[in-house]
Amino acid sequence: MAKKTRSVTHQPLILIELIERRIYLIRGHKVMLSTHLAELYSVEPRVLMQSVKRNRDRFPEDFMFQLNDAEFKDLKSQFVTSSRGGLRRANPYAFTEHGVAMLSSVLRSQQAVQMNLFIIRAFVKLREMLATHKDLARKIEGLERQQTEQGAQLAAVYSIVKKLIDVSTKPHNPIGFKTD
Repeated sequence: MAKKTRSVTHQPLILIELIERRIYLIRGHKVMLSTHLAELYSVEPRVLMQSVKRNRDRFPEDFMFQLNDAEFKDLKSQFVTSSRGGLRRANPYAFTEHGVAMLSSVLRSQQAVQMNLFIIRAFVKLREMLATHKDLARKIEGLERQQTEQGAQLAAVYSIVKKLIDVSTKPHNPIGFKTD
């Protein structure tokens, strides 16, 4: 019984990690490809795009766009294998986080709704990780600045101590009266 519970609780994490690996940065947007979304929703890519095209007014350019040849070629070079063993007629579409959220209103199956929740969580997790990295970068920058300031202060103290040592090691005239 415990094994079943453990696998059920870890399954969403594994699924979110799988989804995270399928989120790409294209044209300054974090996006998922229509082919990957169709696979996650358990529908054919053609069926997914038919549903989207029937509801085109729900998918403006900032929700969904088609990759151009250069973008698709660049993306394919990142994949180890080619696209599903055949020639594609058209380049895939890229859906932003908002476009993925809108897909849930177009694809009404229970599988689509559940998968949408996982995908949105993956986008949120990536955004949180990015914010954490920015905070760490700011903290490191502050520490470097502080270290530079302290280094300058130590150099000034070192220079003063060196002058004092130089003065104290100079031969001095004896104190007192000289007698011949």
